[in-house]
Amino acid sequence: MSRLAALSALLVLAAAPALADPATLLGAFGNWSAYQTGSGSDMACYALSQPRASQPRGAKRDPIYVMVSDYPGRKVKAEPQIIPGYEYKAGLPASLEVGGDKFIFFTRNDGKTGKAWLQSLNENQHLVEVMSKGVSAVAFGTSARGTKTVDTYSLAGFNEALAKIHSACGL
Repeated sequence: MSRLAALSALLVLAAAPALADPATLLGAFGNWSAYQTGSGSDMACYALSQPRASQPRGAKRDPIYVMVSDYPGRKVKAEPQIIPGYEYKAGLPASLEVGGDKFIFFTRNDGKTGKAWLQSLNENQHLVEVMSKGVSAVAFGTSARGTKTVDTYSLAGFNEALAKIHSACGL
């Protein structure tokens, strides 16, 4: 199993603590990996990627990801999320830029882990469409210490990983 796949499996388990089942790798597609965990109404499928470049260089951060998740039991398809590898500064949003489009995310800390979701759920589909046509996505955030971060993700393999999770979760 590649380092990315192993780290991705750990993230999937960390991102969904309510799911006791281990994650199953559905496949690696370019810079993206697809996973499934749980069963029945607790099933979830994830497509995720680590950044190809991160700023500032050398900053100590846990694994960093952009993730898109399906939760068929809740009828949620393609929910984007940013995992920055640090706690976010309270009250500050994060953002993701793809081409000329900018999407604003609200941030939340769970212990020492920050997570961010789109402020407007109505933008989920638009963001996923833009990502499916894009080359790269750039995430911006601010850590609890005030450090501004910039993470650049390749979108190579995104469409294939997304199709795989939709198929596995029946969405």
